[in-house]
Amino acid sequence: MTGPQWMDEEAGPVVRPFALTGGRTRSSGEKLDLIAMVTATGASPAVGAGLGPEQRRILEITRHGASVADIASEVDLPLGVVRVLLGDLLDLGLVAVRAPGKVAPLPSERILKEVINGLRAL
Repeated sequence: MTGPQWMDEEAGPVVRPFALTGGRTRSSGEKLDLIAMVTATGASPAVGAGLGPEQRRILEITRHGASVADIASEVDLPLGVVRVLLGDLLDLGLVAVRAPGKVAPLPSERILKEVINGLRAL
């Protein structure tokens, strides 16, 4: 009887997502928003010499900027894993993250009713 084989016919050896993050489920910083824009800083390659292939691919994708959701889709990894990897890159100064802009508050119900009444009066 043989043990389980961690092979996928098409993909080759299978690596569980938690192995890419060292078992971590959260990054050291704030949780990154799905639509936050990530851009590579262009820091020295010597700093990123110990990076894994997934993190190097993320740096390649973010060279021209991409959202967190786009990066997760492009590298074909779960969003939680990508957030941890991005957090590591952020800690190393290899990427910059720009949070999405603030959304203006909705107008009050009273103002909306006044607008509707004004339109009806036309």
